[in-house]
Amino acid sequence: MNKRQQYQFLRRAPENPEQRELRHSIWMKLHVDLPLLTLLCLAALLGLIQLYSASALSLDLVIKQALSFVLGLLVLLFLAQIPPRFYQHLSPWFYLAVLGLLVMVALFGTVAMGARRWLTIPGVTRFQPSEFMKLAMPMMMAWFLAQRVLPPSFKVIITSLVAIAIPVALIARQPDLGTALLVTASGFFVLFMAGLPWWFLGLGVTSIAAIAPVAWHFLHDYQKQRLITLIDPEADPLGTGWNIIQSKTAIGSGGLFGKGWLHGTQAHLEFLPEGHTDFIIATYSEEFGLVGIIVLLLLYSAIIARCLYIAATASDSYSRLLAGAITLSFFVYVFVNAGMVSGILPVVGVPLPFISYGGTAMITLMSGFGILMSIHTHKKLMY
Repeated sequence: MNKRQQYQFLRRAPENPEQRELRHSIWMKLHVDLPLLTLLCLAALLGLIQLYSASALSLDLVIKQALSFVLGLLVLLFLAQIPPRFYQHLSPWFYLAVLGLLVMVALFGTVAMGARRWLTIPGVTRFQPSEFMKLAMPMMMAWFLAQRVLPPSFKVIITSLVAIAIPVALIARQPDLGTALLVTASGFFVLFMAGLPWWFLGLGVTSIAAIAPVAWHFLHDYQKQRLITLIDPEADPLGTGWNIIQSKTAIGSGGLFGKGWLHGTQAHLEFLPEGHTDFIIATYSEEFGLVGIIVLLLLYSAIIARCLYIAATASDSYSRLLAGAITLSFFVYVFVNAGMVSGILPVVGVPLPFISYGGTAMITLMSGFGILMSIHTHKKLMY
């Protein structure tokens, strides 16, 4: 056997168990879960491809989004190095700090587009503290419940609901109903996984249905209009119903295989407002059709499945509750965005993860995945 034949044989030879274990341990020492990281990169790449088309071929927006992903990736790698026990000790202080920022927003926040949601650091930047609460809430709830006997008692449940309600009320007051709902969901998921009784869930649903007529009078006019539009968007086809009508038109016109990348008409001819942000899945559906939507949903399902595996194999109650809440919150982002774009949920301004344009949302998402990787890899190293 000559050298060329030996080389080809070695290339075809299967990787032995020691080599696989070495490669596996290197990623673990870097605190990176390779399957999850690969899926996230694929989702981000798909997002950049679609953003280029949905933004009318704006290379500037694509570069900004790519830089946001790179920054988010660096944040992910940094947070993955920190042991989960540190996050457990940090949780109540992080929650209180973000709560303090929300109070500052209510008192001194910057008003833009009719909402008081931002804090401005003169000469530096403007940021939205409610985004931080998407992580602070599940961390706080996991910390609180992990120290108690599970399933939680009625007193513990009520205390948890109060801890959820205070920041949610501040966020809803801004007003930012979409973020308020996401923060509520992230806290509620921790309670649910801690063993919330089914009778309590039924009581909650019944209570919401009972107070809905009263709550209607406390909604802003534009929030009432969104609910009316959900029921009958054709009532005002050139006004409040325009976005939903054009979105459903784009989704339906894609058919089975779509019109092809860069060949969508709804966004390119500016029939669909916000085609590169909240409604980007409509432009994606128009260009890639049902097959493209199935591929996207399979990719999201793979990310969720991997995250649920990390949650199920976590080594302690805090890690399990936190990982599960982050995973289910990610599912809610996908479900709510797809629901509002297809007209089965009211429009609440929730971006589609990794696909919609937006730097703050990207970094918040990657931060959550960084904590998940910390939970998984540090647990592995302890064995």
